[in-house]
Amino acid sequence: MSACDFSAAFTTTPFRHLSSTSYLTTSSKFCLKQQRHVSKRGVRIAASSLWPNTDSTVSPPSPAESNGALEVNGAVDKSYSFLKGDGSKTVHAAERLGRGIVTDAITTPVVNTSVYFFKKTADLIDWKEKRQFSYEYGRYGNPTTTVLEEKMSALEGAESTLFLASGMCTSSVMFLALVPAGGHIVTTTDCYRRTRIFIANMLPKMGITATIIDPADVDALEAALENNKVSLFFTETPTNPFQRCVDIKLVSELCHRKGALVCIDGTFATPINQKPLSLGADLVVNSATKYIAGHHDVLAGCISGSEKLISKVRSFHFILGGTLSPSSAYLVIRGMKTLQLRVQHQNSTALKLAKLLETHPKVTRVYYPGLPSHPEYALAKRQMFGFGGVVCFDIDGDIMRTIKFVDALKIPYIAPSFGGVESVVNQPAIMSYWDLPRKEREKYRIWDNTVRLCVGVEDYEDLKNDILQALEVI
Repeated sequence: MSACDFSAAFTTTPFRHLSSTSYLTTSSKFCLKQQRHVSKRGVRIAASSLWPNTDSTVSPPSPAESNGALEVNGAVDKSYSFLKGDGSKTVHAAERLGRGIVTDAITTPVVNTSVYFFKKTADLIDWKEKRQFSYEYGRYGNPTTTVLEEKMSALEGAESTLFLASGMCTSSVMFLALVPAGGHIVTTTDCYRRTRIFIANMLPKMGITATIIDPADVDALEAALENNKVSLFFTETPTNPFQRCVDIKLVSELCHRKGALVCIDGTFATPINQKPLSLGADLVVNSATKYIAGHHDVLAGCISGSEKLISKVRSFHFILGGTLSPSSAYLVIRGMKTLQLRVQHQNSTALKLAKLLETHPKVTRVYYPGLPSHPEYALAKRQMFGFGGVVCFDIDGDIMRTIKFVDALKIPYIAPSFGGVESVVNQPAIMSYWDLPRKEREKYRIWDNTVRLCVGVEDYEDLKNDILQALEVI
């Protein structure tokens, strides 16, 4: 019986991979092809795939080899050198060539399992002693999630990526894994509130202290590096909610001179608009709940960087949990395929709306890095490819007049989060800080009349007309 005529139920076999383990799945009536690739590490290897331009076939595993007993000697090509653009990478990286799950389906299958088995104890021992590669338990890896992680690595230009259950989970695990007890971090004033709470309330329990600086205050960063043994500089750029920008190249150079790591939260920018690792950062985290997944239907977070650093975070994650489910991984993969199209549209719409709002008499200030009035406009132009889909602005009036404007909008949902296909709007003072008295909110420059508009993929003209009619109401 030939390989192409082989008919069997789906079976899984371990697949040797350079950085993570994957599964090969053989289904009925399709022919596995063998293609030779050269990995980035210069090792010549052979891997099974469905790549069409090959001339030899690989016999399917025999029934005795159809589970954890079989080892395929090879690794996939992770360089994706034939994919030059981000749009191509979001669609094909880790899937078109080198997907560990071998199937004739275009979409990556969802492998819904919490545990994996070994055919015999000798195979388990071989895996334990690193002679054979496999999965073992769902918290330590999943074939669907592996595809997602490799796709994100290709997009960020990273050696490795780890996905977790949420963006906040990702940041928390990163801090705990990389900052030693008694260590010191530097972060910025403008940031996601839950991150601020974790830094202020949780890290001190481990003796970890923090210096908080203005995003543009390079002198304060240099002083903090000089006066403390800083383990990590962590910041968003652009920041939440006022879109402040940090010079990634400069702060990376300053921190590395003192032996400090640099981690950038790139959630507002996405890797479509900004590449922190190429600018010198050691790590980049994303709340994939936002633009990466892009459909308001899944929670996820990720961290990308060198294999050495991500391995440390991954090991700590194995202990703490916070695992992304295979179904959620599939939803993020699905969302990523349109990431470039969505972000480019949102960039365009947000910039036009920001310019419109800046000229309106009922708006006193607009916060958007694509406007010349923004304090880091020149920096944003230098290190970003686009300015994102979030526009913050101050209404000329008090909290009640601002509420009246928000309630008059017909298209955006009043909701938290951002980055999805539907536009959302909120007042940060109410949505995120309502539990604090006004004077406490204002310490963080959270004003009662500030609106955060997160642009979706609706037509610009519809959003423009909706905003203008809501402004007329007030």
